[in-house]
Amino acid sequence: MTEQTDDLRETVRRRYAAAAVQVTEGGTACCGPAAIEVDENFGSTLYAADDRDALPAEAVAASLGCGNPTAVADLHEGERVLDLGSGGGIDVLLSARRVGATGKAYGLDMTEEMLALALANQKKAGVTNVEFLKGTIEAIPLPANTIDVVISNCVINLSTDKAAVFAETFRVLTPGGRIGISDVVADDTLTPEQRAERGDYVGCIAGALSFTEYRAGLEAAGFTGIEITATHGVADGMHSAIVRATKPATTAARADSCCGVTACCTDAERAVDPNSTAAEAKSVSGCDCN
Repeated sequence: MTEQTDDLRETVRRRYAAAAVQVTEGGTACCGPAAIEVDENFGSTLYAADDRDALPAEAVAASLGCGNPTAVADLHEGERVLDLGSGGGIDVLLSARRVGATGKAYGLDMTEEMLALALANQKKAGVTNVEFLKGTIEAIPLPANTIDVVISNCVINLSTDKAAVFAETFRVLTPGGRIGISDVVADDTLTPEQRAERGDYVGCIAGALSFTEYRAGLEAAGFTGIEITATHGVADGMHSAIVRATKPATTAARADSCCGVTACCTDAERAVDPNSTAAEAKSVSGCDCN
């Protein structure tokens, strides 16, 4: 990673660590923890009252997303779900209830403070079919072909390597698996500079892809049936959007999406995990490529 990439990731980590601490130790409202201050385009108000009321107040207060992916992912009993950037755990806990005792919900987050908050919320909710993992969404610490549904709520726009996120998401999904994501997406007419003028990176604006870029990234990773539907505006020319796509039931090894590496089987291939070699990543994932 470049120094700028490292700096951006650390800025994001500090922002969400502080948010978790605010919920855990900060001021409270009259009837529980005070919600993190966000405008009406983000946060727990985007969830139905029944969903909010069924969860610990701290999980609701820590919600920073731009949508409700569990409402659009069409989860079924017995499915295995992974939430990228799970934060305080609101979407993981909702998913766990939807997939039932025979299913499982995983949450992945890189921030110790958010993971601690999520574990506390899991205990309060009394939900057992849940596992929280520490790691980055660019190097998902799960085996290939093990997850039925990947969800995420306004997190992929924060990644500095979205191609790796899409490739890793594709890798961990079972053949026929799907994504149901809420994210911020920009109009195709906006340049990266214009997106940055509308909001900062940690505010989920400057790092957003355009509609065309998002579709191209998913296609490059191997996804089909891609749908990107804007739901509401979050800034001028910037939208919260629902993103759906499917991993084909039968897939061939692709040069840019498999095996825990990027640019697989080319001279430019490298492990998604910077601490591994490409050969090690392929061995761990069970890659069929040479």
